[in-house]
Amino acid sequence: QVQLVESGGGLVQSGASLRLSCQASGRALSDMTMGWFRQAPGKERSFVAAINKNGLRTNYADSVKDRFAISRDNTKNTVYLQMNSLKPEDTAVYYCTCRLGSLPSDSQSHYEYWGQGTQVTVSS
Repeated sequence: QVQLVESGGGLVQSGASLRLSCQASGRALSDMTMGWFRQAPGKERSFVAAINKNGLRTNYADSVKDRFAISRDNTKNTVYLQMNSLKPEDTAVYYCTCRLGSLPSDSQSHYEYWGQGTQVTVSS
């Protein structure tokens, strides 16, 4: 019912910035809590950030606090992840996700729809 398409990944050096985008279709973005997760090679998928339906509440993993920022533009059906001061340990496939529930949860099991991911690689 909901389709999510990520873009904006790439190869950058340590300290650089990237902005990921996730465009949703199938229903209004304003109906959905949005989130980002990531998965590095050999590791479990982990929480990065989430944002509530009106954009007034956010949630971040400790590892990205003060470096990453999630935002949304419901008129464009798009959610963003601004990533600054990137580190090699940020290298992963980044996935956009959404849920109809209202809490910007850090639990993977709470989310209902997923994009196919975009690769972020940070070199040292």
